[in-house]
Amino acid sequence: MRIAITGAAGNLGTLLARRMVFENIDLNLLIHKKLIEEGLAGYNNTEIFKIDLAQPTTLDESLKNVDVIVHFAGVLFKSNPEKFLSETNTKYFRNLLDKAVEHNIGRIILISFPHVEGETSPEYPATGKLTGQPISMHAKTRLDEEKILFDYASKFSFEPVSLRVGMVYGKGILMIDAAQWFARHYLLGIWKTPTYIHLISKDDFAEAVTQAAIRPNISGIYHIGDDGIQTLQQFLDDITSYKKNHKPWRMPVWMIMTAARAFELFSAVFGTISPLTVDFIKIGMVSYYGDTTRMRKELLPTLRYKTYKEGIKLFD
Repeated sequence: MRIAITGAAGNLGTLLARRMVFENIDLNLLIHKKLIEEGLAGYNNTEIFKIDLAQPTTLDESLKNVDVIVHFAGVLFKSNPEKFLSETNTKYFRNLLDKAVEHNIGRIILISFPHVEGETSPEYPATGKLTGQPISMHAKTRLDEEKILFDYASKFSFEPVSLRVGMVYGKGILMIDAAQWFARHYLLGIWKTPTYIHLISKDDFAEAVTQAAIRPNISGIYHIGDDGIQTLQQFLDDITSYKKNHKPWRMPVWMIMTAARAFELFSAVFGTISPLTVDFIKIGMVSYYGDTTRMRKELLPTLRYKTYKEGIKLFD
């Protein structure tokens, strides 16, 4: 088996590649500007390809003899996501799908998230619908990606898979590390209204995606999450306390929005990343939780960490 990972130099793409190198498979690691982690280049079963999803012809060599694509690639930490996400999350994805069809690839896995169904909760979880009405641009365009994926699959007969992943936690996860940095400097803030979140440890995440890629007859929408029920506020309080950092301040939403606009302005003027955007706040304030029945039945019957309280040592 040969598996191609787009965005293989990114945070979650690297995490998956580290797990997959130990399988009896070949990995095509697709990168754009960022270089691959040095250790991954040393394995006999990995090949690295520099591609640009805006230029479909750059994909041809990387997709030869590939059985499965796992798609992470995208743009996140940049100002004004409303201006570019419709292109990077839909047009670029169509480019990838066109080439995948041309190369007769049998399964395409899109890494998505439960926010695409709009607001959900442990009591009323997301169930795998494509009819959600999300409010953030990140969620709207990811839902559009899912619809494009299943539309292509109906026309060209490959196995379409959308993995709607909850928040991945553990040391080395970019968003989590950023929160800890802000907490160390007494700068981390959170709104007061409780927001339910669905979590998954970085170990269980990598295992679930690996199984989705290598097991036979995997198709459709799977929610990837653990058994825990908690709010974002509880989670941030606990993980910052565990690292002996300051718990997040409870702040009015307007103050957090002002900080996000300041980050975006700085990013636009100086061409830097923006760790916080207004759209991140919009998506972050929406409670989300997914029904993991299919995941537990077909991908990951046993979790290594059932809740973040069991997996909190992953922050060491």
